[in-house]
Amino acid sequence: MLATLIILGLSVVFFVWGKIRSDIVALCALIALLIFHILTPAEALSGFSNSVVIMMAGLFIVGGAIFQTGLAKMISSRILKLAGKSETRLFLLVMIVTSAIGAFVSNTGTVALMLPIVVSLAAGAGVNSGRLLMPLAFASSMGGMMTLIGTPPNLIIQDTLTGAGYEPLGFFSFLPVGLVCVAVGVLVLLPLTKIFLSEKGKKDDRAASGKSLSQLVKEYSLADNLFRLRVTGSSDVAGKTVVDLDLRNRYGLNLMEVRRGEGSQHRFLKTVTQKLASSDTVFQEGDVLYVSGEAENVSCFADDFFLEMMDGHSSEMAAGAPSSTDAGNTLDFYDIGIAEIVLMPTSTIIGRTVKDAGFRDKFNVNVLGIRRKKEYILHDLGKEKLHGGDVLLVQGAWQDIGRLSREDADWVVLGQPMEQAARVTLDYKAPVAALIMLLMIAMMVFDFIKVEPVTAVLIAAVLMILTGCFRSVEAAYKTINWETVVLFAGMMPMSLALEKTGVSAMISGALVGGLGSNPYVLMAGIYFTTSLMTMFISNTVTAVLMAPIALTCAMQVGISPVPLLFGVTVAASMCFASPFSTPPNALVMPAGQYTFMDYIKVGLPLQIIMGVVMVFVLPLLFPF
Repeated sequence: MLATLIILGLSVVFFVWGKIRSDIVALCALIALLIFHILTPAEALSGFSNSVVIMMAGLFIVGGAIFQTGLAKMISSRILKLAGKSETRLFLLVMIVTSAIGAFVSNTGTVALMLPIVVSLAAGAGVNSGRLLMPLAFASSMGGMMTLIGTPPNLIIQDTLTGAGYEPLGFFSFLPVGLVCVAVGVLVLLPLTKIFLSEKGKKDDRAASGKSLSQLVKEYSLADNLFRLRVTGSSDVAGKTVVDLDLRNRYGLNLMEVRRGEGSQHRFLKTVTQKLASSDTVFQEGDVLYVSGEAENVSCFADDFFLEMMDGHSSEMAAGAPSSTDAGNTLDFYDIGIAEIVLMPTSTIIGRTVKDAGFRDKFNVNVLGIRRKKEYILHDLGKEKLHGGDVLLVQGAWQDIGRLSREDADWVVLGQPMEQAARVTLDYKAPVAALIMLLMIAMMVFDFIKVEPVTAVLIAAVLMILTGCFRSVEAAYKTINWETVVLFAGMMPMSLALEKTGVSAMISGALVGGLGSNPYVLMAGIYFTTSLMTMFISNTVTAVLMAPIALTCAMQVGISPVPLLFGVTVAASMCFASPFSTPPNALVMPAGQYTFMDYIKVGLPLQIIMGVVMVFVLPLLFPF
């Protein structure tokens, strides 16, 4: 018991200290439990095979797909626009939308998604963004209380209950608790933010880091010279290749890409695939060709081959169908992107023409334009000779642009195009991601579907990858927060060690002895102990340590453990008094220009009021 207490104490000290990553601390504690023979190797490694840990990894992938496809951004931005110029309405919508998204994906990802949307809408409405960003962070944590998968502590108490032989909680068993949290949050934050955060967030200190894709399109006037042509049933290009057309030499045009509709004939499920036009690309009926060049040359090409000139209101999804989402001749960036490269003075391609430089043959990229000092060259590029210091705008698949950045002898790639690629949303896959998400929820909610929650999450994660909601499997793996997964898997055996050595019984006995057998007093003790611990160590670790103690306390007093365990998960998640207690709190700190004292003034009263409310509400929802 003494060795277990020492290991636990040292772990807590290192978690609070924060100089060593939390997952490394958890692994060191795990190794110490093995060295002192407190746990067997099978017991110590049981966390890594726990279904909750696997579910957590799968949820990161599902959440990543929702962000990668722009589904969450699409929904949230449209709803928030309903606020108009009203600050109160915008505040309410921020709280509601953020908590709704936070119910299904990580609170950190929710804040990262919502922060720029809220800042831009606040600026457009003339509203002080500083009064919205702290509520945004708090609402993401409140939303996590609405569903089983909303936050790791919910999964932890579920595992604790089922491990003790109790019935598992349902997917929406947490919903009443989450709704109470949001209601309390709205009522408390509305006056507090107006009193204490009135002067926050008025300045915009955000610095631009490199040119965005839209800035490059505007700078090179790509949209002004971009035309869309549809291959119809009567077109002469169907069955021909790019080489057969010889566009550059015959018409002085550059074929930038081909859009090809794929998938179901159902309007909602149909998607569009981008293809960079290679020499062996064979055109098919229904293809949309993106060409750049002089308008009269484009018109001549269209007339010669009986191609349909598309106006700004034609959709690529179905011939002739109007689309409100298609703004005209614009470049979208999904699988294909653009980037600038500057030629080195010692480059071996200086003096050669763009065509002879072989960008298309060697790297499968197009040169769309050349910036030479203050001049922009956009036409007849194939014959243009390259100069030292020229900046070339290139277009290609993101992985091909990545290959360019590794060829650093002749040029330097400006900016960080691969990071931009990671931020580009595959919004044409948003309907697919939505259906998979709904399928996962249905499998977890309806009892007649005999599928375990972990199985439902794994099915959804694999479907997100197979249906192309990620660019690659590697992109899916990158969405997993391995630090959280390893931390959770490493700390779960600690709770087993606490039970095995009698530490949980000792601590729970002390709590029961000190607080008495009154269940409300015991609830308050467990809730505020957990709340205090979460201010210094992560909510995941706090929940892992406190859940078995709450379970043992309930057994000693002879009451249901469910309300006490809900007290643990709510207290672990509702920590607002410090900017460092949760990642969302830290994320909004610089954007809102908050100080530590701002969190004390606004977050501490909310944390205390939330605790008092929960001590009385939780037993009503889940009787002792």
